[in-house]
Amino acid sequence: MSNQKSPAFAAFQFVGFRWHVATYMLAMMADNVEHVISYWVLYQKFHSPELAGFAVLSHWLPFLFFSVPAGALADKYDPRRLIQVGISLFMICSLGWAYLFITDSVQQWHAMILLVLHGFAGVLWHTISQILLYDIVEAPALPSAIRILASGRYLGLLIGPAVGAGLMLTVGPKYGLVVNAFLYLPTILWLWKAPYGPAFRKGVEPVKRAVRGLQDIIQTMHDISGKSTIVSMILLAGVASFFVGNGYQAQMPGFAHDLGHGDPGLLYSLLLGADAAGALIAGIVLESRGFLKPHPRTALILAIAWCTILVTFAINQNYFLAITLLLLCGFFELSFNSMAQSIVQINAPTEIRGRVIGLYNMSALGLRAGSGITVGLVGGMIGIHASLAIAGVILMMLISFILLRYGKSL
Repeated sequence: MSNQKSPAFAAFQFVGFRWHVATYMLAMMADNVEHVISYWVLYQKFHSPELAGFAVLSHWLPFLFFSVPAGALADKYDPRRLIQVGISLFMICSLGWAYLFITDSVQQWHAMILLVLHGFAGVLWHTISQILLYDIVEAPALPSAIRILASGRYLGLLIGPAVGAGLMLTVGPKYGLVVNAFLYLPTILWLWKAPYGPAFRKGVEPVKRAVRGLQDIIQTMHDISGKSTIVSMILLAGVASFFVGNGYQAQMPGFAHDLGHGDPGLLYSLLLGADAAGALIAGIVLESRGFLKPHPRTALILAIAWCTILVTFAINQNYFLAITLLLLCGFFELSFNSMAQSIVQINAPTEIRGRVIGLYNMSALGLRAGSGITVGLVGGMIGIHASLAIAGVILMMLISFILLRYGKSL
Protein backbone atom coordinates (compact mmCIF):
# COMPACT_ATOMS: atom_id res chain seq x y z
CA MET A 1 0.00 0.00 0.00
CA SER A 2 1.06 3.58 -0.62
CA ASN A 3 2.27 5.68 2.29
CA GLN A 4 0.12 8.59 1.11
CA LYS A 5 -2.77 9.35 3.41
CA SER A 6 -6.25 8.66 2.09
CA PRO A 7 -8.55 11.72 2.03
CA ALA A 8 -10.87 12.08 4.99
CA PHE A 9 -14.13 10.15 4.54
CA ALA A 10 -12.93 8.97 1.13
CA ALA A 11 -15.86 6.58 0.64
CA PHE A 12 -18.38 9.42 0.79
CA GLN A 13 -17.28 10.60 -2.65
CA PHE A 14 -19.37 7.70 -4.02
CA VAL A 15 -23.08 8.54 -4.10
CA GLY A 16 -24.02 4.88 -3.84
CA PHE A 17 -22.02 4.51 -0.66
CA ARG A 18 -23.84 7.43 0.95
CA TRP A 19 -27.13 5.64 0.26
CA HIS A 20 -25.69 2.32 1.41
CA VAL A 21 -24.42 3.58 4.77
CA ALA A 22 -27.59 5.59 5.44
CA THR A 23 -29.90 2.63 4.82
CA TYR A 24 -27.54 0.29 6.69
CA MET A 25 -27.58 2.58 9.73
CA LEU A 26 -31.38 2.85 9.54
CA ALA A 27 -31.70 -0.95 9.41
CA MET A 28 -29.28 -1.28 12.34
CA MET A 29 -31.39 1.19 14.32
CA ALA A 30 -34.59 -0.71 13.47
CA ASP A 31 -32.90 -3.98 14.47
CA ASN A 32 -32.18 -2.54 17.91
CA VAL A 33 -35.60 -0.92 18.25
CA GLU A 34 -37.08 -4.39 17.78
CA HIS A 35 -34.76 -5.81 20.44
CA VAL A 36 -35.62 -3.06 22.93
CA ILE A 37 -39.39 -3.44 22.53
CA SER A 38 -39.67 -7.22 22.11
CA TYR A 39 -37.27 -8.04 24.95
CA TRP A 40 -39.14 -5.68 27.28
CA VAL A 41 -42.56 -7.18 26.46
CA LEU A 42 -41.21 -10.75 26.71
CA TYR A 43 -39.71 -9.97 30.11
CA GLN A 44 -43.02 -8.55 31.33
CA LYS A 45 -44.90 -11.55 29.95
CA PHE A 46 -42.69 -14.49 30.93
CA HIS A 47 -39.95 -13.32 33.36
CA SER A 48 -37.83 -16.09 31.82
CA PRO A 49 -34.01 -15.92 32.05
CA GLU A 50 -33.94 -19.01 29.84
CA LEU A 51 -35.80 -17.20 27.05
CA ALA A 52 -33.42 -14.23 27.40
CA GLY A 53 -30.49 -16.63 27.08
CA PHE A 54 -32.08 -18.22 24.02
CA ALA A 55 -32.42 -14.74 22.51
CA VAL A 56 -28.64 -14.23 22.73
CA LEU A 57 -27.85 -17.66 21.28
CA SER A 58 -30.38 -17.32 18.46
CA HIS A 59 -28.85 -13.95 17.57
CA TRP A 60 -25.23 -15.14 17.24
CA LEU A 61 -25.31 -18.86 16.41
CA PRO A 62 -26.67 -18.28 12.87
CA PHE A 63 -23.54 -16.20 12.22
CA LEU A 64 -21.44 -19.13 13.40
CA PHE A 65 -23.07 -21.74 11.17
CA PHE A 66 -24.31 -19.77 8.16
CA SER A 67 -21.97 -16.81 7.51
CA VAL A 68 -19.86 -18.77 5.02
CA PRO A 69 -22.89 -20.18 3.15
CA ALA A 70 -24.31 -16.63 3.02
CA GLY A 71 -21.03 -15.41 1.52
CA ALA A 72 -21.11 -18.29 -0.93
CA LEU A 73 -24.60 -17.25 -2.02
CA ALA A 74 -23.29 -13.71 -2.63
CA ASP A 75 -20.50 -15.16 -4.81
CA LYS A 76 -23.14 -16.82 -6.97
CA TYR A 77 -26.21 -14.54 -6.89
CA ASP A 78 -27.03 -10.82 -6.90
CA PRO A 79 -26.11 -9.47 -3.43
CA ARG A 80 -28.79 -6.77 -3.68
CA ARG A 81 -31.56 -9.37 -3.79
CA LEU A 82 -30.05 -11.37 -0.93
CA ILE A 83 -29.91 -8.26 1.27
CA GLN A 84 -33.54 -7.55 0.36
CA VAL A 85 -34.45 -11.07 1.50
CA GLY A 86 -32.71 -10.46 4.84
CA ILE A 87 -34.42 -7.09 5.32
CA SER A 88 -37.80 -8.61 4.41
CA LEU A 89 -37.26 -11.21 7.15
CA PHE A 90 -36.60 -8.36 9.60
CA MET A 91 -39.90 -6.75 8.58
CA ILE A 92 -41.74 -10.06 9.01
CA CYS A 93 -40.27 -10.39 12.51
CA SER A 94 -41.37 -6.88 13.57
CA LEU A 95 -44.86 -7.38 12.17
CA GLY A 96 -45.01 -10.86 13.72
CA TRP A 97 -44.15 -9.47 17.16
CA ALA A 98 -46.72 -6.71 16.67
CA TYR A 99 -49.49 -9.18 15.79
CA LEU A 100 -48.72 -11.45 18.73
CA PHE A 101 -48.55 -8.53 21.17
CA ILE A 102 -51.68 -6.78 19.84
CA THR A 103 -53.71 -10.01 20.04
CA ASP A 104 -52.05 -10.97 23.35
CA SER A 105 -51.45 -14.44 21.95
CA VAL A 106 -47.67 -14.72 22.25
CA GLN A 107 -46.29 -17.97 23.63
CA GLN A 108 -42.69 -18.93 24.24
CA TRP A 109 -42.52 -21.13 21.13
CA HIS A 110 -43.77 -18.19 19.02
CA ALA A 111 -41.00 -16.05 20.47
CA MET A 112 -38.36 -18.69 19.79
CA ILE A 113 -39.37 -18.97 16.12
CA LEU A 114 -39.23 -15.20 15.61
CA LEU A 115 -35.89 -14.93 17.43
CA VAL A 116 -34.37 -17.61 15.17
CA LEU A 117 -35.81 -15.94 12.06
CA HIS A 118 -34.31 -12.64 13.21
CA GLY A 119 -30.90 -14.32 13.56
CA PHE A 120 -31.03 -15.63 9.98
CA ALA A 121 -32.09 -12.19 8.73
CA GLY A 122 -29.01 -10.70 10.40
CA VAL A 123 -26.65 -13.12 8.65
CA LEU A 124 -28.01 -12.30 5.18
CA TRP A 125 -28.15 -8.55 5.76
CA HIS A 126 -24.89 -7.94 7.66
CA THR A 127 -22.57 -10.31 5.79
CA ILE A 128 -23.74 -9.45 2.29
CA SER A 129 -23.87 -5.68 2.98
CA GLN A 130 -20.09 -5.91 3.45
CA ILE A 131 -19.68 -7.80 0.17
CA LEU A 132 -21.73 -5.22 -1.76
CA LEU A 133 -19.11 -2.59 -0.83
CA TYR A 134 -16.83 -3.99 -3.58
CA ASP A 135 -19.38 -2.95 -6.19
CA ILE A 136 -20.03 0.49 -4.69
CA VAL A 137 -16.57 1.94 -3.97
CA GLU A 138 -13.20 1.65 -5.67
CA ALA A 139 -10.42 -0.36 -4.02
CA PRO A 140 -8.47 2.62 -2.52
CA ALA A 141 -11.59 3.77 -0.68
CA LEU A 142 -12.47 0.31 0.68
CA PRO A 143 -10.83 0.76 4.13
CA SER A 144 -12.68 4.06 4.52
CA ALA A 145 -15.97 2.42 3.50
CA ILE A 146 -15.53 -0.44 5.96
CA ARG A 147 -14.69 1.91 8.83
CA ILE A 148 -17.62 4.25 8.08
CA LEU A 149 -20.02 1.31 7.76
CA ALA A 150 -18.80 0.00 11.14
CA SER A 151 -19.31 3.48 12.61
CA GLY A 152 -22.82 3.52 11.15
CA ARG A 153 -23.47 0.25 12.94
CA TYR A 154 -22.47 1.77 16.28
CA LEU A 155 -24.52 4.89 15.57
CA GLY A 156 -27.52 2.63 14.99
CA LEU A 157 -26.71 0.87 18.28
CA LEU A 158 -26.68 4.24 20.06
CA ILE A 159 -29.87 5.60 18.53
CA GLY A 160 -31.90 2.37 18.50
CA PRO A 161 -32.61 2.13 22.25
CA ALA A 162 -33.63 5.81 22.38
CA VAL A 163 -35.99 5.43 19.40
CA GLY A 164 -37.38 2.20 20.86
CA ALA A 165 -38.04 3.89 24.20
CA GLY A 166 -39.64 6.83 22.37
CA LEU A 167 -41.98 4.55 20.43
CA MET A 168 -43.01 2.73 23.61
CA LEU A 169 -43.82 6.07 25.26
CA THR A 170 -45.73 7.54 22.30
CA VAL A 171 -47.60 4.76 20.46
CA GLY A 172 -46.90 1.88 22.85
CA PRO A 173 -44.81 -1.28 22.33
CA LYS A 174 -47.44 -3.07 20.22
CA TYR A 175 -47.88 -0.41 17.56
CA GLY A 176 -44.28 0.73 17.95
CA LEU A 177 -43.27 -2.52 16.28
CA VAL A 178 -45.60 -1.77 13.35
CA VAL A 179 -43.90 1.60 12.90
CA ASN A 180 -40.51 -0.10 13.23
CA ALA A 181 -41.27 -2.50 10.35
CA PHE A 182 -41.51 0.46 7.96
CA LEU A 183 -38.03 1.67 8.95
CA TYR A 184 -36.66 -1.22 6.88
CA LEU A 185 -38.43 -0.12 3.67
CA PRO A 186 -35.81 2.44 2.49
CA THR A 187 -33.18 -0.32 2.22
CA ILE A 188 -35.45 -2.50 0.07
CA LEU A 189 -36.49 0.41 -2.16
CA TRP A 190 -32.94 1.71 -2.69
CA LEU A 191 -31.56 -1.70 -3.59
CA TRP A 192 -34.40 -2.32 -6.06
CA LYS A 193 -32.78 -0.20 -8.78
CA ALA A 194 -29.30 0.44 -7.34
CA PRO A 195 -26.77 0.07 -10.21
CA TYR A 196 -24.60 -2.54 -8.51
CA GLY A 197 -24.17 -6.28 -8.54
CA PRO A 198 -23.14 -8.85 -11.20
CA ALA A 199 -25.01 -7.18 -14.08
CA PHE A 200 -23.01 -3.97 -13.66
CA ARG A 201 -19.53 -5.39 -13.09
CA LYS A 202 -16.82 -4.86 -15.67
CA GLY A 203 -14.35 -7.48 -16.81
CA VAL A 204 -14.54 -11.25 -16.69
CA GLU A 205 -16.66 -12.67 -13.89
CA PRO A 206 -15.00 -15.36 -11.72
CA VAL A 207 -16.23 -18.91 -12.11
CA LYS A 208 -19.29 -19.42 -9.90
CA ARG A 209 -18.97 -22.33 -7.50
CA ALA A 210 -21.82 -24.36 -6.10
CA VAL A 211 -22.96 -23.58 -2.54
CA ARG A 212 -21.99 -26.63 -0.44
CA GLY A 213 -22.62 -25.72 3.21
CA LEU A 214 -20.13 -27.24 5.66
CA GLN A 215 -17.83 -28.28 2.82
CA ASP A 216 -17.57 -24.59 1.86
CA ILE A 217 -16.32 -23.72 5.34
CA ILE A 218 -13.67 -26.45 5.28
CA GLN A 219 -12.61 -25.64 1.71
CA THR A 220 -12.37 -21.91 2.45
CA MET A 221 -10.17 -22.59 5.47
CA HIS A 222 -7.94 -24.71 3.24
CA ASP A 223 -7.84 -22.07 0.50
CA ILE A 224 -6.60 -19.33 2.85
CA SER A 225 -4.30 -21.49 4.98
CA GLY A 226 -1.18 -20.13 3.28
CA LYS A 227 -2.25 -16.47 3.51
CA SER A 228 -0.90 -15.40 6.89
CA THR A 229 -2.36 -11.90 6.63
CA ILE A 230 -5.92 -13.20 6.33
CA VAL A 231 -5.42 -16.09 8.77
CA SER A 232 -3.99 -13.86 11.51
CA MET A 233 -6.88 -11.39 11.27
CA ILE A 234 -9.54 -14.12 11.31
CA LEU A 235 -7.82 -15.67 14.35
CA LEU A 236 -7.72 -12.25 16.04
CA ALA A 237 -11.43 -11.70 15.40
CA GLY A 238 -12.25 -15.21 16.61
CA VAL A 239 -10.39 -15.18 19.93
CA ALA A 240 -11.57 -11.63 20.71
CA SER A 241 -15.14 -12.64 19.95
CA PHE A 242 -15.07 -15.90 21.92
CA PHE A 243 -13.35 -14.73 25.10
CA VAL A 244 -14.81 -11.23 25.44
CA GLY A 245 -16.97 -10.22 22.47
CA ASN A 246 -19.85 -8.15 23.78
CA GLY A 247 -20.30 -10.39 26.84
CA TYR A 248 -19.37 -7.61 29.26
CA GLN A 249 -22.08 -5.33 27.79
CA ALA A 250 -24.77 -7.84 28.78
CA GLN A 251 -23.37 -7.68 32.33
CA MET A 252 -23.46 -3.87 32.47
CA PRO A 253 -26.37 -3.75 34.95
CA GLY A 254 -24.19 -5.72 37.37
CA PHE A 255 -21.17 -3.47 36.84
CA ALA A 256 -23.42 -0.40 37.25
CA HIS A 257 -24.80 -1.76 40.52
CA ASP A 258 -21.31 -2.35 41.87
CA LEU A 259 -20.34 1.19 40.87
CA GLY A 260 -23.33 2.60 42.76
CA HIS A 261 -25.50 3.52 39.75
CA GLY A 262 -27.57 0.43 39.04
CA ASP A 263 -30.96 2.16 39.09
CA PRO A 264 -32.52 3.51 35.86
CA GLY A 265 -31.46 7.08 35.23
CA LEU A 266 -28.97 9.32 33.46
CA LEU A 267 -25.85 7.92 35.13
CA TYR A 268 -26.85 4.33 34.31
CA SER A 269 -27.68 5.33 30.71
CA LEU A 270 -24.27 6.99 30.34
CA LEU A 271 -22.58 3.75 31.40
CA LEU A 272 -24.63 1.73 28.90
CA GLY A 273 -23.89 4.11 26.02
CA ALA A 274 -20.22 4.87 26.73
CA ASP A 275 -18.84 1.88 24.80
CA ALA A 276 -20.86 2.60 21.66
CA ALA A 277 -20.03 6.31 21.93
CA GLY A 278 -16.30 5.52 22.07
CA ALA A 279 -16.62 3.41 18.93
CA LEU A 280 -18.45 6.20 17.12
CA ILE A 281 -15.76 8.69 18.16
CA ALA A 282 -13.11 6.30 16.81
CA GLY A 283 -14.84 6.12 13.45
CA ILE A 284 -15.05 9.90 13.16
CA VAL A 285 -11.52 10.60 14.42
CA LEU A 286 -9.79 7.92 12.36
CA GLU A 287 -11.63 8.92 9.20
CA SER A 288 -11.14 12.67 9.62
CA ARG A 289 -7.45 12.39 10.51
CA GLY A 290 -6.64 9.64 8.01
CA PHE A 291 -4.12 7.81 10.20
CA LEU A 292 -3.79 4.20 11.42
CA LYS A 293 -3.50 2.62 8.01
CA PRO A 294 -4.65 -1.01 7.90
CA HIS A 295 -1.81 -3.34 8.87
CA PRO A 296 -2.00 -6.70 10.70
CA ARG A 297 0.59 -5.81 13.36
CA THR A 298 -1.20 -2.53 14.08
CA ALA A 299 -4.52 -4.35 14.48
CA LEU A 300 -2.96 -6.85 16.89
CA ILE A 301 -1.33 -4.11 18.99
CA LEU A 302 -4.59 -2.17 19.14
CA ALA A 303 -6.34 -5.34 20.29
CA ILE A 304 -3.78 -5.83 23.07
CA ALA A 305 -4.43 -2.23 24.18
CA TRP A 306 -8.18 -3.02 24.21
CA CYS A 307 -7.52 -6.02 26.48
CA THR A 308 -5.48 -3.87 28.86
CA ILE A 309 -8.30 -1.34 29.16
CA LEU A 310 -10.90 -4.10 29.66
CA VAL A 311 -8.91 -5.63 32.52
CA THR A 312 -8.53 -2.18 34.10
CA PHE A 313 -12.29 -1.62 33.79
CA ALA A 314 -12.97 -5.02 35.37
CA ILE A 315 -11.00 -4.20 38.53
CA ASN A 316 -11.96 -0.51 38.71
CA GLN A 317 -14.35 0.72 41.43
CA ASN A 318 -14.76 4.37 40.38
CA TYR A 319 -17.79 5.34 38.28
CA PHE A 320 -16.23 8.28 36.43
CA LEU A 321 -13.08 6.32 35.60
CA ALA A 322 -15.36 3.51 34.37
CA ILE A 323 -17.01 5.90 31.88
CA THR A 324 -13.59 6.93 30.56
CA LEU A 325 -12.42 3.33 30.30
CA LEU A 326 -15.59 2.28 28.42
CA LEU A 327 -15.13 5.14 25.97
CA LEU A 328 -11.59 3.91 25.36
CA CYS A 329 -12.85 0.32 25.04
CA GLY A 330 -15.22 1.36 22.29
CA PHE A 331 -12.50 3.41 20.58
CA PHE A 332 -9.97 0.57 20.46
CA GLU A 333 -12.57 -2.10 19.70
CA LEU A 334 -13.79 -0.33 16.56
CA SER A 335 -10.20 0.52 15.59
CA PHE A 336 -8.85 -3.03 15.60
CA ASN A 337 -12.05 -4.70 14.39
CA SER A 338 -12.54 -2.40 11.40
CA MET A 339 -8.85 -2.67 10.57
CA ALA A 340 -8.89 -6.49 10.72
CA GLN A 341 -12.02 -6.56 8.56
CA SER A 342 -10.46 -4.15 6.05
CA ILE A 343 -7.35 -6.31 5.76
CA VAL A 344 -9.40 -9.47 5.17
CA GLN A 345 -11.64 -7.82 2.58
CA ILE A 346 -8.75 -6.20 0.72
CA ASN A 347 -6.76 -9.43 0.53
CA ALA A 348 -9.63 -11.88 -0.08
CA PRO A 349 -9.18 -13.70 -3.44
CA THR A 350 -11.80 -12.49 -5.91
CA GLU A 351 -13.12 -15.94 -6.76
CA ILE A 352 -13.93 -16.78 -3.11
CA ARG A 353 -14.41 -13.27 -1.74
CA GLY A 354 -17.89 -13.90 -0.32
CA ARG A 355 -16.80 -17.10 1.38
CA VAL A 356 -13.75 -15.45 2.97
CA ILE A 357 -15.81 -12.53 4.27
CA GLY A 358 -18.36 -15.05 5.53
CA LEU A 359 -15.58 -16.93 7.33
CA TYR A 360 -14.45 -13.67 8.94
CA ASN A 361 -18.02 -12.94 10.12
CA MET A 362 -18.35 -16.51 11.37
CA SER A 363 -15.28 -15.87 13.51
CA ALA A 364 -15.97 -12.25 14.50
CA LEU A 365 -19.70 -12.58 15.21
CA GLY A 366 -20.63 -16.25 15.48
CA LEU A 367 -18.10 -16.98 18.21
CA ARG A 368 -19.61 -14.26 20.40
CA ALA A 369 -21.84 -16.97 21.79
CA GLY A 370 -18.72 -18.15 23.67
CA SER A 371 -18.46 -14.89 25.62
CA GLY A 372 -21.72 -15.83 27.34
CA ILE A 373 -19.70 -18.64 28.93
CA THR A 374 -16.34 -16.94 29.57
CA VAL A 375 -17.81 -13.72 30.97
CA GLY A 376 -21.40 -14.64 31.83
CA LEU A 377 -21.48 -18.23 33.09
CA VAL A 378 -18.06 -18.01 34.76
CA GLY A 379 -19.11 -14.63 36.14
CA GLY A 380 -22.00 -16.34 37.91
CA MET A 381 -19.48 -18.58 39.65
CA ILE A 382 -16.65 -16.21 40.57
CA GLY A 383 -18.14 -12.74 39.95
CA ILE A 384 -18.30 -10.67 36.77
CA HIS A 385 -15.30 -8.51 37.70
CA ALA A 386 -13.05 -11.55 38.07
CA SER A 387 -14.43 -13.33 34.99
CA LEU A 388 -13.92 -10.29 32.73
CA ALA A 389 -10.41 -9.69 34.10
CA ILE A 390 -9.41 -13.34 33.58
CA ALA A 391 -10.95 -13.42 30.09
CA GLY A 392 -9.08 -10.21 29.22
CA VAL A 393 -5.74 -11.58 30.42
CA ILE A 394 -6.18 -14.89 28.55
CA LEU A 395 -7.17 -12.99 25.42
CA MET A 396 -4.13 -10.74 25.70
CA MET A 397 -1.88 -13.79 25.89
CA LEU A 398 -3.52 -15.37 22.83
CA ILE A 399 -3.24 -12.19 20.77
CA SER A 400 0.42 -11.88 21.78
CA PHE A 401 0.93 -15.46 20.58
CA ILE A 402 -0.67 -14.61 17.22
CA LEU A 403 1.65 -11.60 16.95
CA LEU A 404 4.71 -13.76 17.68
CA ARG A 405 3.55 -16.61 15.43
CA TYR A 406 2.77 -14.51 12.36
CA GLY A 407 4.76 -11.33 13.06
CA LYS A 408 7.64 -12.08 10.67
CA SER A 409 5.35 -12.93 7.76
CA LEU A 410 3.05 -9.91 8.11
